[in-house]
Amino acid sequence: MENITFIHCADLHLDSPFVGLQYMPKEIFNRIQESTFTAFTKVVDAAISQNVDFVIISGDLYDGEDRSIKAQARLRKQLERLANEKIEVYIVHGNHDHLGGVWTTIEMPDNAHIFSANVEMMEYISKTGVKVHLYGFSYPEKHVRERRIDLYNKIPGADLDIGILHGHCEGGSSIHQTYALFSIRDLLEKDMDYWALGHIHKRQILHQDPYIVYPGNIQGRSLKEQSMKGCYAVTLSKNEASLNFIETSDIIWESITISARGITYFHDLFTKCKEAIEAIRKQNQATLLQVDIQDTEHLEATAHGKITNGELLEILQDGETEEDQFVWTYRLKLNEYNAGILNDHQMFKKELGITIKELEQSEVFEEALGELFSHIKSNRYLEKISSEEKKEIVDEAEQWLTQLLQEKF
Repeated sequence: MENITFIHCADLHLDSPFVGLQYMPKEIFNRIQESTFTAFTKVVDAAISQNVDFVIISGDLYDGEDRSIKAQARLRKQLERLANEKIEVYIVHGNHDHLGGVWTTIEMPDNAHIFSANVEMMEYISKTGVKVHLYGFSYPEKHVRERRIDLYNKIPGADLDIGILHGHCEGGSSIHQTYALFSIRDLLEKDMDYWALGHIHKRQILHQDPYIVYPGNIQGRSLKEQSMKGCYAVTLSKNEASLNFIETSDIIWESITISARGITYFHDLFTKCKEAIEAIRKQNQATLLQVDIQDTEHLEATAHGKITNGELLEILQDGETEEDQFVWTYRLKLNEYNAGILNDHQMFKKELGITIKELEQSEVFEEALGELFSHIKSNRYLEKISSEEKKEIVDEAEQWLTQLLQEKF
């Protein structure tokens, strides 16, 4: 039997608003706003250059349920490029762009095949006569709690069967909402030749033979989504499959830690930071960078002051707006937590300990953020905070309070 080739991508999040980054220079923020569109253009470029049979998009094409006109128009343009090359596109919508939203519709070209709210099968026959059955569904609303995997059932007659599912694998990361739950065993029992998953933004191959794949998103949108993102080019036959990862990120997010141990003067610290940034620049990739500085006990007071007043950050950013492949230091964190100072302030230590323990309780933490997450406008742009992120927020707050105490006394 002849093989087929296709691109598997997911979680495009076209027209992501990148809330909180508007303070950046216009040149860089404009590039960030365009990054999801640029990344999808690279996906389409790959599909055309490799002359694949079809493209699978496993959910969350749009960032919001209102599907902006801009995002729809840009998507249509890329789908038309694929149509001109006679490349079909199979689409499911996920929790971000579910079918229950309200939007002004721009019609997509005829090569775009969108799965309905019910699990259904679509048939594709390749130029060489290979018959493929593709199974999937689009989210009817944002929250799909039931196990939709139970509704996937093969229909006889195909040479190859592919399942498309936007959902959460049991036992996986808690960062993402646990929608349309399934287990690896569930998928294997369906006897598909390939599972094209979406929803989890981290690239993962959950199983081989058959392949069960999360390609991750195509463009990182925050420091939680570091390094290069992309899609998979898949060659599939009944007996074997091969995957090739294709890089699509226009901008990557990175973090580095700089130790100031043994450094006294500001110039030496600046030089060390600059050398680290230049090493990143050699990757020839536009980068949004967080720099963490630690071990500052030997820094003289003036050097320390240039960090806290923002001067170091400013000179690290200098000239980057003129670079096509910029390395923009968007955040500089000073890590100098001295827990010992609390021993001299027992009352503060006791009250701080009580407050931290309260915040570590899920219901207290959620109550503190309840108004923000329930707000009609802000809710659209916020994602669930994982247990790891909660701990990081609480730990950082404790460090800040202790540092303020240290500065005061």
